[in-house]
Amino acid sequence: MPGLFRIAYKLLVNDRGKFAALIVGITFAVFLMIMMTSMFSGILRRSASTVTNVGATMWVMDPAVNNVLSTIPLPDYVLDAVRSIEGVRYAVPLYSGAALVKLRDGTYQAASVIGLDDSSLFGRPALERGNVEDIYAENGFIVVHDAEFRKLGNPTLGSEFEINDHRGVVVGIAKVATSGLFGIPTLYTTYTRAIRYIPSTRFTTSFVLIEPKNAAVIPHIQAEVKRLGYDALTKEQFIQRISRFYMYQTGLGTNVMLMAVISFIVGLSISGQTFYTFILENLERFGALKAIGAESSQLIAMILWQATFAALTGYGLGIGLSTLLIFTAQLRLPSYAAMTTYGNIVLAFVMVLIIAGVSSYIGIRKVLRIEPFDIFRG
Repeated sequence: MPGLFRIAYKLLVNDRGKFAALIVGITFAVFLMIMMTSMFSGILRRSASTVTNVGATMWVMDPAVNNVLSTIPLPDYVLDAVRSIEGVRYAVPLYSGAALVKLRDGTYQAASVIGLDDSSLFGRPALERGNVEDIYAENGFIVVHDAEFRKLGNPTLGSEFEINDHRGVVVGIAKVATSGLFGIPTLYTTYTRAIRYIPSTRFTTSFVLIEPKNAAVIPHIQAEVKRLGYDALTKEQFIQRISRFYMYQTGLGTNVMLMAVISFIVGLSISGQTFYTFILENLERFGALKAIGAESSQLIAMILWQATFAALTGYGLGIGLSTLLIFTAQLRLPSYAAMTTYGNIVLAFVMVLIIAGVSSYIGIRKVLRIEPFDIFRG
């Protein structure tokens, strides 16, 4: 068998043009699949950026809430009721809303405003510059230094702006784990200041953040909150709910899936046609091998080896090319959201195996039908 595999390799790479076309087809298919699915993964990750950055263990919300942007204010009694549940170490309110910021040059910029609990500042980001205690100063705001930072005019400590005719002063520059998705900068301030500066409804608490005493009491807390008529989700559960919303209730998931399917079809058609042409051109050689004693199982193994070798080569090149492009794009474009995950890589690998299997099947059917007599007679 090693000798037959060496022959199979030489047959495969003998025509460099067709071998290159086969590799390019698979590489292009893997490249497109990785790019599409990585973009989707990055968008889902950024869609839950507030949940990731705040880092609370549990989130209490209205059952109709399916993402951070569409918050439904909670009545004031919910906070007190949650604090009284056995197993809750502490619970604090969180304000999450949008505001129109007027910059010093007179331009307006939409921004996301997070109001932290005044007493604990639970969920505050790590600061690059400034002191977190300065957020208690008059008009104090912390600006997140992410991809959208420049939209606020690249503010520094002491920079001023207006929110709803209220003066705001930058007292800190923060860094967060994940940037937002929708291209708007993020401001942190105290809960009291947020609800005073931004017009709101009768109730102002967007979420109640819970820190349980231990993981064992989480089901009990969720059951008690459910009795109140609200949902208490863990951080992971809330992220999953947000992901499902963007995946199934928006056009995002459908569009990305269609692009991934198209990429797969393109790769399958190119590689299948090229491999079939390769088999046709080498039919005499396979017939000669069969005439000198090669069994059908050995010929099948040769074709499977050729298809697998070409598929894995194209897979590796596609992964490398897409990773390089994503890395370069993120260096040049901080707002670029693509992110390669193990799931993307495994999905592309499964697709490549299917491409290799279909290509092999096409070649095997042709080779098994040849008879040595027909080859030598020609």
